[in-house]
Amino acid sequence: MNHPNPKLSAEALKQGNAALIPDGVSLTVDVLSDAARNRELKIELTPAMRDRVVASRDLLDKFVESGRIIYGVTTSVGGFVNWLVPPAMAGEVQNNILRCVQTNVGPDLDDDYVRASMLARINSLGRGCSAISIENLEKYVQMYNRGVVPCIPEKGSLGTSGDLAPLACIALVGTGQWRARYQGEILPGAEALERAGIEPMQLSYKEGLALINGTSVMSGMAACLVADSKRLIKAHTLATCMSLEVLKAKIMPFHAAAHRQKPHPGQVRIADCIYSTLADSDMIVQDHEVEQWLRKMASDEPRGLDEQIEDAYSLRATPQIMGPVIDTLLFIQQTVETEINSSNDNPLIVVEEGDAVHNANFHGQYMANAMDQLAIVLVNMCNLSDRRNNRLLHPSLNGDLPPFLVKENPGMRQGLMGGQFMATSLTAEIRQMCTPMSIQSLPSTGDFQDHVSFGLVAARRTRDILKNAGYILAYELICACQAADIRGVEQLSSATRKLHELVREEVPYLDYDIPLTDHIETVAALFESGKLLEAIPESVTAYDW
Repeated sequence: MNHPNPKLSAEALKQGNAALIPDGVSLTVDVLSDAARNRELKIELTPAMRDRVVASRDLLDKFVESGRIIYGVTTSVGGFVNWLVPPAMAGEVQNNILRCVQTNVGPDLDDDYVRASMLARINSLGRGCSAISIENLEKYVQMYNRGVVPCIPEKGSLGTSGDLAPLACIALVGTGQWRARYQGEILPGAEALERAGIEPMQLSYKEGLALINGTSVMSGMAACLVADSKRLIKAHTLATCMSLEVLKAKIMPFHAAAHRQKPHPGQVRIADCIYSTLADSDMIVQDHEVEQWLRKMASDEPRGLDEQIEDAYSLRATPQIMGPVIDTLLFIQQTVETEINSSNDNPLIVVEEGDAVHNANFHGQYMANAMDQLAIVLVNMCNLSDRRNNRLLHPSLNGDLPPFLVKENPGMRQGLMGGQFMATSLTAEIRQMCTPMSIQSLPSTGDFQDHVSFGLVAARRTRDILKNAGYILAYELICACQAADIRGVEQLSSATRKLHELVREEVPYLDYDIPLTDHIETVAALFESGKLLEAIPESVTAYDW
């Protein structure tokens, strides 16, 4: 069996013949996301990781034997922080912590997000600062490898002492409680473990906290959302090229000469993607052609014309609008990768320091901020798409394209008109979802937890925005393909012709009226799966980020 580490490309992990060996420092959002969705991929703990975990636990054992007072070890927790707990009662207290904090409600998180959370937690615990026993960490890994997926109701997490309730769902199953999905059935936790051949965890001091006191659910989910957003944005950038072509946009605003003078990395990338992708297009408009035509029409008197020398901002300013989307996403990716490769519980038993370190690494503010930022840039991308949708359909804005892209039997047919209802409705919906969760702090737990992050709430909301964004962008691509057929597909660039082919394999040219729901769902699925990325030219490296 091959033994790749987390730095290995995500593509290699899809082959099914590899094991993921987390090292606590180099897990990426792409690898975590793909691993969580690959049921065949197993996790292996390295000897070095085992040694770190054992050393941390041994150090904590010495502290307890020496009589040290340590939060969550020889004290109670939360609102009962001022209570001392004898070590002999540690197991009862740790199990009670799990039962107490698990109060989430609502529908369960998707299994992919649960597996991502488990992988993020294993990676964190394996750093060797959480003092979990190696026996219980191995059982956690067995749950992941054998397909025991705890049920996590998605609503109710404060994101303060981390994802207490969601992580408690996993820990409860690990101790033979709560419920889990195993081989397609929802079973009591004890039965799921038994069928998978796993002995329940036996908790001692600190271990309940080690399992639940961290940010692994919000960060695991965030990693999946970042990876999914990257695929969507790249494919949408390619689809944007087709929209620009069929709207007869001018190519000059995407020339590198302008963007070298305002060199934001994302702006430069988007401009390069568009300019390079459309290099062999016969449909995009060269600026000198427009200027020559306008010069011929010039006279001694001011004169209004149907043609203009520059395009509207929804076309011309695409690099300046989409550039911040990429730059923000890459910053978010860095933040999430730092989080999933961190020790984020309290206290930390740090062997290198020889000490128990009380801290607040469990706080989810970084993830809350990151998910709020991702929500905002996704909505801005959809704002841009909504304006282009309008230009593609509006008879006063789409040049010489037919109104609502109805070439055959206009008036008798309504064409793509109805799809705009959906796209505009969803754009409005996601705009109102952008109020930041990261500023909504409310005190809890007798004011012990007096500043909370709502990081998982922010991640859930961004998940919903991302899903809606896929529909909005799918509709734009459907419109662009319809317009391309009307103008003549042979005039498209080689890349956008390939994109058109991929869409046409699933959705036909519409010379008849039909409910658009299934077509929109189909193209949205093409965005989500990454299938449309096959049309990106290998020679255009600006897409590689």
